[in-house]
Amino acid sequence: MKPTIAIVGASNDRNKFGNRAVRAYLRQGFDVFPVHPTAEVIEGVRAYATVRDIPLARLDRVSLYVPPHIGVGIIDEIAAKTVGELWLNPGSESPELIEKAGQLGLNVAVGCSIVDVGEDPHR
Repeated sequence: MKPTIAIVGASNDRNKFGNRAVRAYLRQGFDVFPVHPTAEVIEGVRAYATVRDIPLARLDRVSLYVPPHIGVGIIDEIAAKTVGELWLNPGSESPELIEKAGQLGLNVAVGCSIVDVGEDPHR
């Protein structure tokens, strides 16, 4: 079974890190669930408006590419899923978000989730 990841802040703009993450995780063999409020497909993969809409109860990873205030606004819906790791990528982290995620019992990693799987984030 393939590992799963939701990429919150995925984009069809190939210059944005949310798009680069979709491509990197696809190359690494993950089942990728892009999350974008209006996109229907990103890099050939069905996109979901919210994490809540992803038809899985468990995700191995959720990786955020959104500003911290958006992360704080959706952290409860992320915690409603069983999540192995929550990655807060550069620019998505804040003390408030890290604290709230910890209070919800999420395993938080702060860093570049693209680098974590051995990919170049500038690719």
